[in-house]
Amino acid sequence: MTDTYAPEALIAARFLRSGESAVVSSNERKILRLIWRNPGISRSEITGHTDLTQQSVHRILDQLAERGTILLGSAKPGLGRGQPSPMLRLNGSFAYACGISVNTDVIGICIMDFAGKILGEREVPLREQTMAQALQLVKQQVTDLQGLNGLSGDCFFGVGFAIAGFHIDGTRHNAPLPLHEWSLIELGPLIAGLFDRPAWVINGGKAGAVAESMFGAGRFIRHFAYLSFNYGFGGGIVIDGELLQGGNGNAGEFSGMFDAEETKHRPALQYLIDRLNRNGVNVPSIHFMRRHFDRDWPGVTEWLDEVTPAYNRLVNAIRAVVDPQAIVFGGQIPPDLAGMLAERTRIYDRPRYGVHRLHPKLIISEISSDASAMGAAVMPFRRTFY
Repeated sequence: MTDTYAPEALIAARFLRSGESAVVSSNERKILRLIWRNPGISRSEITGHTDLTQQSVHRILDQLAERGTILLGSAKPGLGRGQPSPMLRLNGSFAYACGISVNTDVIGICIMDFAGKILGEREVPLREQTMAQALQLVKQQVTDLQGLNGLSGDCFFGVGFAIAGFHIDGTRHNAPLPLHEWSLIELGPLIAGLFDRPAWVINGGKAGAVAESMFGAGRFIRHFAYLSFNYGFGGGIVIDGELLQGGNGNAGEFSGMFDAEETKHRPALQYLIDRLNRNGVNVPSIHFMRRHFDRDWPGVTEWLDEVTPAYNRLVNAIRAVVDPQAIVFGGQIPPDLAGMLAERTRIYDRPRYGVHRLHPKLIISEISSDASAMGAAVMPFRRTFY
């Protein structure tokens, strides 16, 4: 029987707390998360957001600063009398991580520092490439980005790896047919071996939801459902700022609500590309469509007509079961197309005594980068530090 893969066991010793197997304590994690969500928060303000004493907060902050995870900035003005309190930020140069997102036609790459700043992005075409060939190209692009940014290997913390497809167990996923070579294998050890760093594996739609939670609508909205429009169709659910995994790791696999016939009419972009090509519009990939989308292309309106019933049933199912504050349109969908679909939304509202039940806001994601790669890049830090 093989040992279960655990990325935490591969974290380099220089990132660990002295004499421990974890990178931070539970209280340190709370404070780092607070600083992440509130960059520029002052040291004196931290105490009011935790159940820790002022002495404990100061001690923890001093330890975090000594390790280089946070920066103590200039004093924050306007906090009343007493000794000025320094503003706190995460120290981006403490570490960086790499995010890799495998879609059916392209692999997105994102290098992100500890404070969440994107240091570089690249893409690797996947068509006509074996898995081994594609991964070598990815590794070369990562090496190039490290060189361009002057990044030290010592500060390379880990890799987040996102892939289309539902979770099976461990780090195995069941990906769409174009990614059959990537399916049903343990991806964690494979990626960890390639980069000699711990690798965290996640579904692509969930990675997009993580990115939205930390860089997009989630900065203002704590409860939302994320619709990931890709070759297939999936997503993620964020409750009180945390990604909902579910009992089998597949919460937010929205395509699962459709039967075999309905699946053909769900809003998966593979079907739109097929329709466009049949109408004489040369759209070689979803990646191409996102960059060059034209709402007047022949076939767009027909596709919207076809998927609207299944889409509306999905939106209302999410509303009834999850009750989110917002539903975010994300993944690889062109923003203009997302707006067209949002306009067709019909909420099955039945007021009682003239009172309507609140319904979620419909938000088109403003993340212009590869959200899945961004979410994958922040995952190593999210799973360990904050």
